Amino acid sequence: MHITASVFINDNESGLHEDYKKWLEKLAPFDASAKTYQHNRTGEDNADAHMKRQIMGREVVVAITKGKLDFGPWEQIFYGEFDGKRNKRVLVKVIGE
Repeated sequence: MHITASVFINDNESGLHEDYKKWLEKLAPFDASAKTYQHNRTGEDNADAHMKRQIMGREVVVAITKGKLDFGPWEQIFYGEFDGKRNKRVLVKVIGE
């Protein structure tokens, strides 16, 4: 529940996780200065983290069948942290029967 962190579902494969890091850094490179991002002109220095979170998403919806997460064989839920400066918390809501 923080605007610079994400939750997403994908394969738990280390090469894929490294690819994500490289890809996100190309799309929204870290630059704490105010020259690259307008957001950093407000006294913040984490505009890239906001962009990365926007790309990766903030929530997932998962079916539960007979008390178990209804995933494909390689799927898992992941937490992406793009600005580790603040404490974070995760909210889990179960809706249905």
